[in-house]
Amino acid sequence: MTINTAQFFWNKIQKNVLFLIFALLIVSCTKKETLKAESFKTNSGWGYSISYKNKILIKQSIIPVINDNKSFSTEEDALKTAHLVIDKLKHNLSPTVTKNELILLKIKL
Repeated sequence: MTINTAQFFWNKIQKNVLFLIFALLIVSCTKKETLKAESFKTNSGWGYSISYKNKILIKQSIIPVINDNKSFSTEEDALKTAHLVIDKLKHNLSPTVTKNELILLKIKL
C-alpha cells in the first residue's frame, strides 16, 4: 500500500483553508460595538454623552472652550459636537474641541 504524499498534503491544506474561512466568517459576523452619541436636556439647554458598550466615556453638559458655563442651545448643536468628538476618537486623536471647530460647525456660542 502506497500513500500519495502530494494528495495527503493537499487534503490537509484544504481542511486548514476551510477552517480558516469558517473562522473568518464567524469573526466578521460578530456585532462590533461602536461609540454612541446621545443628547440630554440640562437646566439651560442641551448636553451630550458618548458611550461605548453601555459605559459613558464622556458626559459634556456645557459648551467646551468658552468662558461661560453655558449649555448648547439646541439638541442638534450638542449632537454635532458629539459626532465631531467621536470622529476624533475613531482616528486616535485627542477628543478635545477647539473654539475654531465649534465655529466651523456653526454652533451658537
